[in-house]
Amino acid sequence: PSPVYITLALLDAANDKDTEVQEQVRKSLLTLGKQQPDRVLAMCQDYLLKHPKLVVSHRVVILRTIELIVGCRIDEISGPQIKSIIILASEEMTRSKEVVPDWQQAASNILVAVGNKHINDIMEEILSKFQPGVLPHFFVVQTLANLSDSNVYGMVPFLNAILGTMLPMLNIAKQDNMKWVFSSALCHFSDSILEYLANLDKAPDPTVRKDTFSSEIYCAFDTLFNNWLQSREPKLRLTVAEAVGSMCHLMASDKLEEQIPKIVPAILSLYKKNNEHYIISKSLCQVLEASVNMGSRVLETQLDSLLFALHLQVPNVHQTNTRALIRVKAFPDRLVMFVLQKLENSNERNRIGSLAVLRHLINSSTSTMEGKKLLILASIRQPMADHSNKVKKRVVQIISAMAHHGYLELDGGELLVRFIVQHCALPDTHQPGQRPFDPEEVTNEALRTMCDNTLHLLTTTVGRLADVLWPKLLHYLTPPQYSNATTPLCKSLIVLGTKKKSNEEASFKIDFIQEGRGAPSLSLLQILNVNIHPKTESLWESEIPPLLSILEGKKNHVIVFLYRCIGVTLQQCFNKEVVKKQLQEVLLTARHNDAVEREGVSMGVGLCANSHLEGTLAKLDEFGKSDAFKKSPSIFNLLKERNDVEVEKVKSTLILCYGQVALNAPPDKILNRIDQDILRCISKHFNTKVLGIKVETKDLTMKLSLIQSVGHIGKAISECVKKQGYVFSRKQELITVMLDFIKAESADSLRTPVRHLVMTTCANLMYPFSSESQVISAGLSSRCCPVSFLKCCGKTLQALYRDTMAALQELLKSVLARDPTPDGLQSVFKSWLSSGQDHERERAVTATAHILAFYLDNLTVKNMVSFHNLGALLGRLSPRCSDPHPAVRAAAMDCIYTLIYIQLRYEGFALDYKDEGVDSLLLLKNQLENPDHSILYKTCSDLTKRLPQQQLATLVFMLFEGLVDSQTNCSRASSVILNTLLKNRGAGLQDLVAHTYSLIIFIVCPGDGRISPVRVAVGQTVLILASQHLQTVINTLINQPLPYDNWTCEMWMALGADPIVASQIMEMVMEKLLISAPYMDNQSMMRGGSTKMATNQPLAMTCGLRELLLNGQSQEPAVSLFPRLFSCLTIRVGASVGVAAPKIKNTKQTAHIHVAGVAAEALRILLARAQLDEVMKRLDEDNAWDALKEPSTHTTGITLLARAMAKHAGPRLPAIVECLCPSLNNIYECQRITVTAFFSELLNHHVVTELMLIDVLMNNMMERISDPCCTVRMLAVRGLGNIAVGSPEKVHTHTHTPLALLAAMISQVHLLIVSAEHAADLQFLNVHLLVVVAFRLDQENDDIRCASINLMGSLSKFGSGEQVFKDQIHNVLVSLLLHLVDPNPEVVKACKYAMRVCAPVVGSEQITAMFQNHLHDDKSLHYGEFINDLTKYLVRYRLVYVPI
Repeated sequence: PSPVYITLALLDAANDKDTEVQEQVRKSLLTLGKQQPDRVLAMCQDYLLKHPKLVVSHRVVILRTIELIVGCRIDEISGPQIKSIIILASEEMTRSKEVVPDWQQAASNILVAVGNKHINDIMEEILSKFQPGVLPHFFVVQTLANLSDSNVYGMVPFLNAILGTMLPMLNIAKQDNMKWVFSSALCHFSDSILEYLANLDKAPDPTVRKDTFSSEIYCAFDTLFNNWLQSREPKLRLTVAEAVGSMCHLMASDKLEEQIPKIVPAILSLYKKNNEHYIISKSLCQVLEASVNMGSRVLETQLDSLLFALHLQVPNVHQTNTRALIRVKAFPDRLVMFVLQKLENSNERNRIGSLAVLRHLINSSTSTMEGKKLLILASIRQPMADHSNKVKKRVVQIISAMAHHGYLELDGGELLVRFIVQHCALPDTHQPGQRPFDPEEVTNEALRTMCDNTLHLLTTTVGRLADVLWPKLLHYLTPPQYSNATTPLCKSLIVLGTKKKSNEEASFKIDFIQEGRGAPSLSLLQILNVNIHPKTESLWESEIPPLLSILEGKKNHVIVFLYRCIGVTLQQCFNKEVVKKQLQEVLLTARHNDAVEREGVSMGVGLCANSHLEGTLAKLDEFGKSDAFKKSPSIFNLLKERNDVEVEKVKSTLILCYGQVALNAPPDKILNRIDQDILRCISKHFNTKVLGIKVETKDLTMKLSLIQSVGHIGKAISECVKKQGYVFSRKQELITVMLDFIKAESADSLRTPVRHLVMTTCANLMYPFSSESQVISAGLSSRCCPVSFLKCCGKTLQALYRDTMAALQELLKSVLARDPTPDGLQSVFKSWLSSGQDHERERAVTATAHILAFYLDNLTVKNMVSFHNLGALLGRLSPRCSDPHPAVRAAAMDCIYTLIYIQLRYEGFALDYKDEGVDSLLLLKNQLENPDHSILYKTCSDLTKRLPQQQLATLVFMLFEGLVDSQTNCSRASSVILNTLLKNRGAGLQDLVAHTYSLIIFIVCPGDGRISPVRVAVGQTVLILASQHLQTVINTLINQPLPYDNWTCEMWMALGADPIVASQIMEMVMEKLLISAPYMDNQSMMRGGSTKMATNQPLAMTCGLRELLLNGQSQEPAVSLFPRLFSCLTIRVGASVGVAAPKIKNTKQTAHIHVAGVAAEALRILLARAQLDEVMKRLDEDNAWDALKEPSTHTTGITLLARAMAKHAGPRLPAIVECLCPSLNNIYECQRITVTAFFSELLNHHVVTELMLIDVLMNNMMERISDPCCTVRMLAVRGLGNIAVGSPEKVHTHTHTPLALLAAMISQVHLLIVSAEHAADLQFLNVHLLVVVAFRLDQENDDIRCASINLMGSLSKFGSGEQVFKDQIHNVLVSLLLHLVDPNPEVVKACKYAMRVCAPVVGSEQITAMFQNHLHDDKSLHYGEFINDLTKYLVRYRLVYVPI
């Protein structure tokens, strides 16, 4: 359905009973109105006019829709429609004399909406209904009032006249509703005038002044104040009061001064008569503000009554009433004293009001209150002692305001801080779930929350309070009465302390002397961990003991020393019973929950086993089966009292003991005991059985003990197997267990020493010729270095981090020690170097430096072999010398230093050989704090020269990977080193160029669409490769899929940066385009016929040339090769017209590329590079580029191109013509058409004569006359004809040449047809041609005879004014008359055409009319009658010279 029917249907449905339907109808009409505002508005208007009896609600919906459309499309509505809407709305508003609010308000709103843009039209209509002496309609006045609000600048210029008309009406208004609307309008008028005066710089008439309206406003004030303010109607009284407030600002100062003693009491009296106090207070504010602004002296006499009355009203609507009270700030001393006196009143309501006023005074009168701060601080103490939470709430607000204005720094400010803290610790008022009965009650919870927020606000936003709150708030942490305030106090102290610590403020340090309290406090926290939070147990169990060990370090060393002494003593004892008894005592009395004692006991037992292996193992087995908690009297019990011990801790001690026994036992005895006695017992204690099922313990202590014990066993075995053979059957099982321990650790944190101990243990397990070295390395590489070590969480974690890193390095060294060859080095070298985290890169490079140093120290070169990993390692490490993290840079330099010396060792240099170039790296390392990147790049580039040629490819590929490094500095370094390397040594990489380009695309151009930050540098890389292997690079680029992606386009463009390379590429492209077939003819089996499909290579080269020319640095070669490039691209455009894009490789889809458009764009860019701006401007104006690309307009486009070149680039034409001439003989007719069209247009301009090109061009055109292509022949004929325009002086000189050619070939039908079609182009030869053609009229060949007659007719159009031409026509007239009865109908038809055209030349109007009337192609001719009549005319007009 059309929009008209839809709109009508919606208008009919606008009064649906369902309000949702009404709303949807209105939205739909608005949508239509936004699209076609004039039409929809006209339809709404017509609908209302055609349905005058619509119900009000229906009319209201339509009127509101009109208002919405006008409001959002006012600028798009036509002028006539605006006037129609104004008339409609005015009529709707005033049709009913009675007030119908919804209807008339909707119409009024339309007028207001239109008035925002067309105020003059609106006022013309409204003022016609606002006439002097006649009481206007209620909504006429209301509309004027609303207009003054919505369009201040448009309405104020009318207000003087409106007020003049309105004033007499005030006296005749008798009804309250009219009085109300007049009062409201006066209020709006006054507000609009005030806004206009306040923004005179934006006003259309800046000369408007307040006194312009003063007299009218005062007259209106007199009526309203003296008559209407005493009305019994409350609504009217309030509106009058509001209007009086606004009008006071516009009254003359003397008049206002005179009226103040009446106005103030009158408005104050309204508080008692009305419940709505807001408007009264607003009016009073305006009266007081106007009085203060004009410096009223009378106001002071009203001050006492004013303050008293306003203070009574403050608690009611305190925000507005408080502002009214503060309007008397011209009397600050009296106001402050009045408020402070009122604070002494204990009445809750009065005190709350006084505090509200005081708060506003503090915030709004900073300078005035400066000298009264101490007085206010003293006066605030009384309300602080009030028991009412409502009063306390106001006090908290006062304190917040005072804090921002410097009160709390004064004496007495500490009491205010204490008040806040005290109320942060308030107990709950109600039981949980109980609600207060009074909705206005301020509960303890609410007050406490408010104080918490206030304390946080003072801490974070009031900077000056930092020294007031720190360290004072610390004093409130320990007293019990402030215990509930602990949380907000701690939060504030954290903020303050952090700020002071980061700013290194001296006040941050606090002298707390608490000697001897540290260790007991930490121990207590460890015991209470579950009570504080359930999740703290496991964390504090691992964190607190190391802290305690720091505090009790000396004590721990003594304990371990004593147990070692016991072990050595028992070692020397030969009484087995004594040894057994003492071991029992040691195991029973030890404090197994103390890690130090566990370590000491295990050491003592292990030392004892050196001499008593059998007895020690037996005692350990016996102790493991006994009741470990049974006490036995001994001398040890005199030294310490043992508490109950957890079973896991006892088992941990036993597991450690077995490990120490294996480590200290005699080597010749221990190997046979490892599996059966030691590992079996360890496994039994570590794994328990529940209902027959083996359950592994989760206790951290036991886990750490197991790891240490296995490490001791591995170390013992590694020492023993050096002297004797041994097969450790359970080693793989233990390695698996160790790896599982690491896998169970958190992947993103380091909180326990598990990793450290596991790596140390694994290193001990790897005795010579271990087959598990690869397994251990693979298992640890992904887990031994978690994502984030918490290095900043205290010295303990930092020490743990250092130990873990040291263990990792030792493990990797142990792996490398088993195979100290380049392959072995590669097996432990992992790619951890490109992390985005500084500490991870530091860890990786540092570990690599240690591994390389270890490799160099243990390197033994027996034969000259190649260090075949050097390229890969240098490629990974050299970019790290530019890492943003200093520690990484230093470690990377160490790595490169070591690598080069490893290479020198492999090359046969002695251990003590020193290379100055390599040693200079150590000097450079000292400057890495503030590195010079240019020196770094040069140094690293120089080092790459040492690399053997066979490793060059590996280094290049590694540097390619570095281009996408997470650190921009490193990726930049990779690109610089890579480009330097390729520049110096890239000549030998020809076989790798194609693979290199593919690798660049894979690495630097991610598939997710991200843009690599080093594309410019990579472009330089491709340019360097091209300078050395141009053919290979070009072949690689042109083999990329079409259309080129952004990356390939950038690479082509990058090749244009070097003029030499760009010139070579241009030569190569022109040569390829010259010899390559531009397209292939594809036969279509379905549709029949053939289609032209572009060949890939020429199209790809054209696309590449276009991108290359986009580089501004290609201008020099483009200009030097301009004639050849221009000719080549022009011919390429011609060969591309109407040619389809090729198929995408390996698919049946056609590439999305415009073949001719690419060539045309390349030609356009070439013209820009040659700075032929005028040529481009002319071509753009003529839309020549679009014409060039389409088959139907191609010759037109070439003509425009040639015309622009002839007019604005004449000197360049000789070289261009020379380059284009060979293409005239091309086998592709599309190229011949393009060149012929270009030459044809050149002959139309005199510049070719000046450049002595006319002979060359004309000869070429004459050669093309015999071209097999009809279009070429046509263009050649046009070119010959253009000589008459371009070089008229040459016409007679050269006429004989084309004429002779035409005469010789006139027997060819196709030439005659072309000549007939383009006779206009040959008009300079018309007479001569006519003579030649006349001899061909009697040819036996029907086609030649027909074409000759047609040509004669066409030629006659352009030569009728010449006498010679008339003579020739008369000579052939008889032949034409005879051929009217030729047996060939086509010849007859041609004769009729020729005679009609030649008729004016005969010289008789009657003969001309006769020829036109009788010689019609589709009518038969009465030949005899025709000849008879013609003869009469010839005789009558004495045309005797016609040979009859």
